[in-house]
Amino acid sequence: MLSMPSTMVIQTGGNMKINVIFYSLYGHNYKMAEAVAEGAREVKGADVGLFQVPETFTPDILEKMGATESKKSFEHIPVATIENLTEADAIIFGTPTRFGMMAAQMRAFLDRTGGIWVKGSLIGKVGSVFTSSSTQHGGQESTILSFHATLLHHGMIIVGVPYSETRQSTLEEITGGSPYGASTIAGSGANTRQPSENELGIARFQGRHVAEITKRLVGG
Repeated sequence: MLSMPSTMVIQTGGNMKINVIFYSLYGHNYKMAEAVAEGAREVKGADVGLFQVPETFTPDILEKMGATESKKSFEHIPVATIENLTEADAIIFGTPTRFGMMAAQMRAFLDRTGGIWVKGSLIGKVGSVFTSSSTQHGGQESTILSFHATLLHHGMIIVGVPYSETRQSTLEEITGGSPYGASTIAGSGANTRQPSENELGIARFQGRHVAEITKRLVGG
C-alpha cells in the first residue's frame, strides 16, 4: 500500500504560478483558454502560463478532419510537460467533450502523472476545468464533473464558477457556462460557431476567480 503525503504543497509568499493547460482541435478551446488566462492575469501577483497538451492524431488524420489550418492558429503555444503541473499553484484545464468525457489527448497527458501522484506533488494545488461541446446538451457538465475525479485523486482543491457570475444565468441567448466551469457551444468542424462574448466573459471570470482563490491560499 502506497503511503501518500498529506501536507499541502502550495508554498507561501511571492508570486503565484497559474498554468492554463488545454487541448483544442479546431481552436474553440484555445480561444477559451486565452480568455481564462486573460482573466487570471487581472489578479495582482499572478504569473500565468498557457500550454497545450501533445496531439495524438497524425498529420494525415488532422488533414482528413479539416483541422490542419485551425491547429496552425495556436501552434506557437508550447506543449505542456509534467513540470508545468508541479511548478504551478493552480492549474486550469480545458478540453472539448468526447461522448461526455474529456478528449483522449487530455486523458493521455493525465495518464502520465502516476509518478507525481505517488509523490503527492499536486496535493493542495487548485484545479479548475472548462470545456466545449458541439451541441447545447452535448456533455458540457458531465465532462467537467468527470474530469474532477482525476483532480480529486491528485488531492487538488476544485474551484468552479459561482453564481455571482451572472452571465451563466442569462436567458437572452443560448450559451455555455455552469457552476462547474466555463464552456462554449462549438458546433461540428472547423468553420462553425465561435465562443460568444458571454462565454468568453465567463471564461475570464473563471480565470480571475481561480487566481483570487489561489492568492488567498498562498498568502499573497
